[in-house]
Amino acid sequence: MPLVKIDMIKGRSNEEIKEILDISYEVMLEAFEAPKGDRYQIVTQHEPYEMQIQDTGLGIERTDEIIVFSLTTRYRTEEQKKLFYKKLVTRLHESIGIRVEDIMINLVTNSDADWSFFSGNAQFLNGELK
Repeated sequence: MPLVKIDMIKGRSNEEIKEILDISYEVMLEAFEAPKGDRYQIVTQHEPYEMQIQDTGLGIERTDEIIVFSLTTRYRTEEQKKLFYKKLVTRLHESIGIRVEDIMINLVTNSDADWSFFSGNAQFLNGELK
């Protein structure tokens, strides 16, 4: 159920974007033990001047291949988060060749009361979802 927003610079092929989506979905299922079909992903492509992602003083070089993953999710343990970070970066690097320095991930945790999937109902609170 994490909502995954993926920001990238324009220019990737449709096939590569689909592979990025598929990999991030598979890793999310594994790391967060989410049920199949729990897939909410949005890709936004930007002009190069619209993304300024620097290194925060870590001494890394970014390229125009930078991808930023922003996930909004229910509570996850630190172990689950670390597993997600490592597996996502490893799989994207091994499968597509994306540099590990060009993958940034941000998780924001919220509660069950912060989700409505349709009809203005709080499905986690009314028992439709667990």
